[in-house]
Amino acid sequence: MPTAPAVPEVLRDTTETEPPGVRRRAPSRLFATSRRLALPVGSLLLFLLGWQAVAASGAWSETLVPPPAKVWAAFVDVSTTHDGVRGYNGTYLVEHLGISLRRIAFGAGIGIVLGVLFGLVMGTIGWVRSLFEPWITFLRTLPPLAYFSLLIVWLGINEEPKITLLAVAAFPPVAVATTTAVAAAPRHLQEAARALGASRGEVVRDVVLPSALPEIFTGVRLAVGVAYSSLVAAELVNGLPGIGGMVKDAANYNNTPVVLVGIAAIGVSGLVIDGLLLWLERTVVPWRGHG
Repeated sequence: MPTAPAVPEVLRDTTETEPPGVRRRAPSRLFATSRRLALPVGSLLLFLLGWQAVAASGAWSETLVPPPAKVWAAFVDVSTTHDGVRGYNGTYLVEHLGISLRRIAFGAGIGIVLGVLFGLVMGTIGWVRSLFEPWITFLRTLPPLAYFSLLIVWLGINEEPKITLLAVAAFPPVAVATTTAVAAAPRHLQEAARALGASRGEVVRDVVLPSALPEIFTGVRLAVGVAYSSLVAAELVNGLPGIGGMVKDAANYNNTPVVLVGIAAIGVSGLVIDGLLLWLERTVVPWRGHG
């Protein structure tokens, strides 16, 4: 009988030691990772180049559109001691940001906790939802500046109106998201839990709350974003030290580089906090998207 032709030694070693697709998979993963990193870095570089081109064109004065180098110099100035001046208004940039983040943590934290509690109650008790939902919708549509002056009249110019403003701004998104998620919890699972002897509180704890957690986290992320957008408004009066107060004070003196530094600090810190919230959501709610 004719015998099969012998396989060359080099080909035999390759087919025996390397499963198909191994060499292709590693470069594809490396390419995907490089692309994920290159896209945001590339967009940032394009933005900086466009910014520099607009500033160098002379279409606007440097007071309105300062070049990136001036903004970087302002960043260095507000972050260090220069010419005997400590940061901006005697406070470093990181200290301004830290004070504002502490205000957001207290204010938005209060609003988030109250929003989750109200949402749980409104989502499980129909008449409570009918009673409070119009008021929450009314509050959600109000811009922060619409009632900040009233908070100053009631609470003074210290920390109380700032914390209250951030809490009021953060409350509606969480309350609405929690109410909707709780109301949409699977009825058959609730009925099955009751049939097994679970009390109303146990049904809420073991069935409703786990089902609603993904949407609650979405509401929390929205609430933090709303609180950040309300930060400058919260620090309009007696906001120094504070990053929003720094932006407002620099704008009063047409110090555009410092204004841009403050805006960048708010945006970058907001991205970091949103990333942390996403990580926390994936950790606490690993089943999201799998059911």
